[in-house]
Amino acid sequence: MKRSITIALSLLTLLIIVTGCGNKQSQSKKMTIVGSTALQPLVEQVASEYSEKNQDISITVQGGGSGTGLSQVQTGAVLIGNSDVFASQADGIDADKLVDHEVAVVGIVPVVNPKIGVKNLTMQQLQDIFTGKITNWKSVGGKNEEIIVINRAQGSGTRITFEQSVLGKKTAVKSQEQDSNGTVQQIVGSTPGAISYVSFSYVNNKIQPLSIDGVKPNVTNVTTNAWKIWSYEHMYTRKNPGTEVDKFLKYIQSHEVQSKLVKQLGYISIHDMKVSKDANNHVSK
Repeated sequence: MKRSITIALSLLTLLIIVTGCGNKQSQSKKMTIVGSTALQPLVEQVASEYSEKNQDISITVQGGGSGTGLSQVQTGAVLIGNSDVFASQADGIDADKLVDHEVAVVGIVPVVNPKIGVKNLTMQQLQDIFTGKITNWKSVGGKNEEIIVINRAQGSGTRITFEQSVLGKKTAVKSQEQDSNGTVQQIVGSTPGAISYVSFSYVNNKIQPLSIDGVKPNVTNVTTNAWKIWSYEHMYTRKNPGTEVDKFLKYIQSHEVQSKLVKQLGYISIHDMKVSKDANNHVSK
């Protein structure tokens, strides 16, 4: 009899444990974030930290570019869309239906293959290269070598920012296009004569960042707009995205994240900016 009672109690305990685990799993929350590859490294790290502190939250972070992030959050396919540009700058996006959360600032820098022998260009020279007017590095003090322009894909927030800041209303020369900072980094580093542009966080010893008009591409110069090629990193949601999304966004904007992880990964804290920029590229103090 005692043995029967013991077995029954054991089975009841096991049932409670299994049921509890099932309830815990069913209560776990999922969040998918898609978009800008420039912002992706930061969001991945913050998501990892946040999930460790909140183990009932499962966060998936994917790239795809700013256009993808904005379109998918607009349709409700994802909860958050990452973008290097304002929603109003993107084609096919109704900015009035989305809510902007600025979480960082990213500097964008032209980069070349290190063997070219060029470390500085004027803004006019940079524009002439990307519009096809200058086609040989010898024309700007480098080797007698053809310039290989590598652009970002249409819809890339990094491309929109770069062309807005460098080309103005001029049209970029036709060239190969790549859809991510990481791919551009690899191609420029392995292709003689190559030039493109990446966010600061993707600069490594295999590519040469360029100064412009003698101004170095660094954080201090971005905060004052001395370095003019930069953008906010936006995380867009639809209106009333839910408590868990709000909590995550507040976390990434917190002093804890902005003062440490943001800077460690090569981004610029939104709290350090001494100027602001609007969707029309107008800068004010």
